[in-house]
Amino acid sequence: MSYSLNEVEATAKRAARGAGYSWGLAEEAAKATRWLSAQGLDGSAVLAGLLEAGHAADLSAHAPQSLQGEWQAGAPLCPLATGAALSDCAAGLKQAPLVLGSVTQPAMILPFAALAARQLGACIAVEAEGIQAVTDGFQLQCEGELPDAADRLTVRAEGTVARPNRSHTRAEPAEAAWAVLNRFAHKTYAPATEESRLLGAGAGLSDND
Repeated sequence: MSYSLNEVEATAKRAARGAGYSWGLAEEAAKATRWLSAQGLDGSAVLAGLLEAGHAADLSAHAPQSLQGEWQAGAPLCPLATGAALSDCAAGLKQAPLVLGSVTQPAMILPFAALAARQLGACIAVEAEGIQAVTDGFQLQCEGELPDAADRLTVRAEGTVARPNRSHTRAEPAEAAWAVLNRFAHKTYAPATEESRLLGAGAGLSDND
């Protein structure tokens, strides 16, 4: 199935919230999923993999413990919490590369790298074993297959976008991934009450015939 980027963003936001992320991080997840989808990547599958990892249940264990030196946590880093911190610390990339320890769904770091690129007015490269991605903030050039997890990720202010991914205005997420997002999204829906059922049933108990 093909979905508009607006549909992808809205579903991603509800799914992230349903998985337990704050509304603020859910909005970041939605924007990141949309950005990946616009670059021709399956952003929905990336988010689905992250939500199923269950980091939101104990987010503090998956957030960088210190923003000095290599960013690490007692468990694999959540790319949403880590990406938000990266955006706040973008200026530091002018002085030195940023090294991240083990990261779940490293593709989710790319939209935050794009935000940093726009802030700095420079390209940002994200590298892991067998992977190199470069973004100027708007376009993405990606070489190698992005894994579900990376043991080490390096983010640096360098590179050029010579062969950008083709931009997309619609997304075709994997069916299984879309189902995962909808399963989490349904957790945000309020259960029906007798009053809401009557209000949503048109005539309710009255008979106008």
